[in-house]
Amino acid sequence: MADIAARAPAPAVRKAKKPRSKAAKAFFDGIGKNNPVFVQILGICSTLAVTNVVKNTIVMCLGLIWATAMSNVSVSLLRKWIPARVRMIVETLIIAVWVIIVDIVLRAYMPDISRQLGPYVGLIITNCIVMGRTEAFGLANPPGLSFIDGVSAGLGYSYILLIIAVIRELMGSGTLMGIRILGPWWTNWSIMVMAPSAFFLLGVLIWIVRGKILKEEKK
Repeated sequence: MADIAARAPAPAVRKAKKPRSKAAKAFFDGIGKNNPVFVQILGICSTLAVTNVVKNTIVMCLGLIWATAMSNVSVSLLRKWIPARVRMIVETLIIAVWVIIVDIVLRAYMPDISRQLGPYVGLIITNCIVMGRTEAFGLANPPGLSFIDGVSAGLGYSYILLIIAVIRELMGSGTLMGIRILGPWWTNWSIMVMAPSAFFLLGVLIWIVRGKILKEEKK
C-alpha cells in the first residue's frame, strides 16, 4: 500500500491568478463586467438619437469619452474642497464645462456634424454615465485612476453604440461611413432608420450579453 501511495501522481496544483493592478482593474471593469450599458443600463437614450449614421456615432462617442475622462479627473482633483451638500451641483457644472468645449470644437471644425447632432451633444451633461462615474469613482480616487476609469466607461459605452450604428446604417441605407457597401440588389430596411430599431437592437445585445456571456462568467 505504501508503494502504491508513493507511485501515485501528485495532485495538480493550480497556479493562482496574479491580482490585477488598480489601473488594469479600473480599465477592464468599465469595458467588461461593470459596463455602464450592459450591466448598469445607463446612457441608453443616446442610442435612439445618433446611431442611425456611423460617422455621427463616432463623434458622439469621442465627445462622451472626453467628457467622462476629464470630468472624472476634475472632480478627483477638487474632491477635498467640494462640500458634500453641493457636490452634485458642482459635478454638473464641471461636466458642463467639458461638454461645452466639445460643442464649441464641433461647431468650429465640424459644422455639418454639429447640425446633425443638434442638441444631443449638450445632453451629454445629463448622461447618467458621466455623472455616475464622477460620483462613484472620481470623488473617491486619485486623478490618474479616475482618468482611466472615465476612458474605460466611455469606451464601454462607445463600442456598443458603434455596433448598433453599423447594423442600422448598413441595413437601413446600405452604406458605412457614407460609402456604398451593399449593391443595388439590396432593399433598404426603412425601419432601421427609425428610432425604435435602436432600442430593439440594444435590447437584443443586452439579452445576449447578460443572459449568456455574463451568466457563464459568474458560473
